[in-house]
Amino acid sequence: MRNLLRLTRPLHLLLAALTFFLGASIANYLGQPFRADSFWLGLIAILLAQASMNLLAEVFRPENEPIVEGQSRKDRTLLRNNALYISIAVLTANAVIAFILYNNNHLSTSALFFLLLSLVLILVYAIPPFRFVNRGFGEFVLAAHLAYVIPSIGYILQSDETHRFLLVSIPLTCLAFAYFIVMNFPAFAADRKYNRGTLLTRLGWERAVPFHHLFVLLAYLFLLAAPIFGLSLSLIWPAFLTLPFALFQIFQLRSLSLGAPTNWTLLTATALSVFGLTAYFLSLTFWLR
Repeated sequence: MRNLLRLTRPLHLLLAALTFFLGASIANYLGQPFRADSFWLGLIAILLAQASMNLLAEVFRPENEPIVEGQSRKDRTLLRNNALYISIAVLTANAVIAFILYNNNHLSTSALFFLLLSLVLILVYAIPPFRFVNRGFGEFVLAAHLAYVIPSIGYILQSDETHRFLLVSIPLTCLAFAYFIVMNFPAFAADRKYNRGTLLTRLGWERAVPFHHLFVLLAYLFLLAAPIFGLSLSLIWPAFLTLPFALFQIFQLRSLSLGAPTNWTLLTATALSVFGLTAYFLSLTFWLR
């Protein structure tokens, strides 16, 4: 049970809950009445979806790769089967939740589209023959699911339609993508050993590092351009409180590329803070204003 819980990646679930709340907070700012049933059912659905995304990626991991280090073949098979059964049950539960939302007249066309998009991303991320997690696209799919699809679902379940303010999910997606690039570095040696197709192993660290820098900077450029889409900087300025951490993140990764010793815990914590705190500050601002 402990291994199954670890494979769901609780940190990803926490981030999913945070970005879902961002979507709901935008609806609150725009004066939409709070739908408690849609909020809680939607929150459960996106947590289950994110958990199944992570579990299915492990279910279809190649046989030569250990799921947990030091496991016997029998234990690995048992863990893989249990993860598969749980994933099927979770996706079935999400279908039931979708039916309940439909029955309560809270499943608009837009909501159905994003729920189906979530399912598509889960399948192409984890399941062959697509299995983007092993083709160098997994980081982008995971970032798009966490930082774009989930907040969109959070908003639409409260309002039944999309809104231009959801464009704040674009810089969040950039920061999430940069975070997942950073997370590849500590596992780089193991990924090369088992020939895993992460973005880092595909590009090589020489090209991945400037790629990371580009997406971090693009995130804040998108935020600066927010007034073009009707979002006042006076509304979203708290997101820029994470800019010093983002610059420190760039500095750490640049130092790594130059051969300096790296504190992996500090680097990964910084990348997580930049993404997580940006989502938190935006959510809090929309909810309180």
